[in-house]
Amino acid sequence: MRARTRAGVGLMATGLATVMLSTTAAATPGHGAPGVGDPYYPGAGNGGYDVAHYDIRLTYQPETDLLSGTTTILATTTQQLSRFNLDFGLDVDSVRVNNAPARFRADGKDPSELIVTPARPLAANQFVAVTVRYSGTPSEVEIDGYTAWKRTNDGALAVDEPQSAEWWYPSNDHPTDKATFDVSVEVPDDSAAISNGTLVRKSKQRAGWTRWNWRSTQPQATYLTFLAVGAFEVSQSTTPSGLPMLNAYDPALGADLYAAKASIERTPEVVEALEHYFGPYPFEAQGGVASTGIGFALENQTRSVYSDKFFRGGSNTSVVAHENGHQWFGDSVSLGRWSDIWLNEGFATYAEFLWSEDQGEGTAAELAQYMYDSVPADDDFWQVPPGDPGAENQFDAAVYDRGAMTVHALRTAVGDDAFFTILRTWLEQKKGGDARIPEFVDLAERISGQQLDELFQTWLFTRGKPEVGPNGETTRALAAVAQPKSYAQIKANQKHLHEH
Repeated sequence: MRARTRAGVGLMATGLATVMLSTTAAATPGHGAPGVGDPYYPGAGNGGYDVAHYDIRLTYQPETDLLSGTTTILATTTQQLSRFNLDFGLDVDSVRVNNAPARFRADGKDPSELIVTPARPLAANQFVAVTVRYSGTPSEVEIDGYTAWKRTNDGALAVDEPQSAEWWYPSNDHPTDKATFDVSVEVPDDSAAISNGTLVRKSKQRAGWTRWNWRSTQPQATYLTFLAVGAFEVSQSTTPSGLPMLNAYDPALGADLYAAKASIERTPEVVEALEHYFGPYPFEAQGGVASTGIGFALENQTRSVYSDKFFRGGSNTSVVAHENGHQWFGDSVSLGRWSDIWLNEGFATYAEFLWSEDQGEGTAAELAQYMYDSVPADDDFWQVPPGDPGAENQFDAAVYDRGAMTVHALRTAVGDDAFFTILRTWLEQKKGGDARIPEFVDLAERISGQQLDELFQTWLFTRGKPEVGPNGETTRALAAVAQPKSYAQIKANQKHLHEH
């Protein structure tokens, strides 16, 4: 999970009394705002409309890295619009709004902002279909000195966080505007084009080329929509629960191939274990992609992508638990602002704890306390508040590890019955949407009947090591405590999860 910082950084922690921000940045009347008002990434997303569906239809040539095609966006206006923005960085050939040609130009201050002026102003609450025709070489596009398009020896990956859409399709690129997707990508016959959801069909419209057609039927954030093109070994099966499962393996994995397979092929087993704690799996498909083209893992909806680094020491189901934990925390329930990253990473790391407990390799209580004991009070680790780490520390180790300790501190405070009721209620009520940390705290207090402000203030928003650990104990001498069997693997995973 890589943090790409746009101009400006977020406010540091102000505790649970943080003022809710406006959902759109200031804009001229009739002009859609160029951002949704997220302080970490002021240019992320756009105001004035709400997207329901993206239809992405592309052709990609791996040899030249040329990408071309169209994206059709189906949306509803939320205000009167004489113009609006799309987040996009490739060269645009044409834009049509409700079938009429529209004027368009790149913002001179931010090349990832495409400004569209329809032939006629749009009324509030109006359905709108926007079709953008474009082409370009994504690997040559830099936004804020960064590219989310990773070119490989036999293809490319559009995979990253917090943004990756701008390099391959125009969008309203913020997790608060989720949509359904149809992704259709034509590639040479010796390549595969892997994306989210269900592989609806493969078709041939011309010699030497195959079109891969994917459909995502549940609300999906733009950064969780991915594309991986290459000579992947693709396996398809059905999970015991009846869902389609598709996995893909980079042939360059070499000696790591079997370790990757031994891990990713167990995805349905991991999901079943997590369902015991979180409730029903929220999506229509499962799977994973193992690639040498990235150095991290990312929880793309229904189909996480894993770096080969995770499998160099052998099989690693812990990272599979982490990324599939995100299917509930981060994908089904997305963060409302990027400062709410704890709602993603703290719970995904805790999913590793729960999987460890399920496998008899150390309980969540043992792991949380051992992690707390392992870091001295004077370590800089304790200076990053997971509840609002700042854009520059958004994927710091503390967000993952202290974040998971926070989750267990809550479990200790309220007891298992209330704790798991809180998690399942949260996931049921917020499914398909987005949420903020204060909302989670309110729910935890309502269900537990306890006042929890002090707990969350201490663990999420206060610099320094909490005086009492996540099990309600002070620091123990590690020499006298057995290290949980899964601890070393979980710590190794954390290194790569935020190593970029």
